[in-house]
Amino acid sequence: MPRPARYSVDDLLDAAAALLAADGAAAVTMSAVARSCGAPSGSVYHRFPSRAALCGELWLRTEERFVAELLTALAEPGDPQQRCVAAARRVLAWCRDHPAQAQVLLTGAAALGLGEWPETLSNRRKRLQRKQRKAFAELAEDTGRVSAALIDVPLAMVRRAQRPRQTVPPGAEQIVEDCARALIAPS
Repeated sequence: MPRPARYSVDDLLDAAAALLAADGAAAVTMSAVARSCGAPSGSVYHRFPSRAALCGELWLRTEERFVAELLTALAEPGDPQQRCVAAARRVLAWCRDHPAQAQVLLTGAAALGLGEWPETLSNRRKRLQRKQRKAFAELAEDTGRVSAALIDVPLAMVRRAQRPRQTVPPGAEQIVEDCARALIAPS
């Protein structure tokens, strides 16, 4: 019977997210993740064959969690405008509750070596993006407005707060709500 893994994929990705949040994308290296967890570097290489695979998995885990939260909020009852307002507010709450993951989103996939990711990760991301686009299209014909209301404006508020490593200000909810209402016409 094989010995149980001492360091899970999530443990390693949590360490990578913490490194990124503290010191930026360049800080996410195989050896830094291993050191951060107290794991042998072989544990990291056993799960991620390269830094690109590690960074790609970090991005995808974060994006999948974020999109799941967003789609859950959009599935709530109400007209498209009400659902968008609720989802925009949920984005802020998610970022407050998961500051390291929020920093991963703010960093962006390109800074995490998007062009070097293994094909399986790139394909997984494309499927996730199609799912998100489909949900946005069900709300409004102009998916660019939906994206602005649900992602661009809320993440801009989070970015503003994280530059000096502050928390998202309490007034941010009203700002994203006002913007979502302005961007998405009531039905």
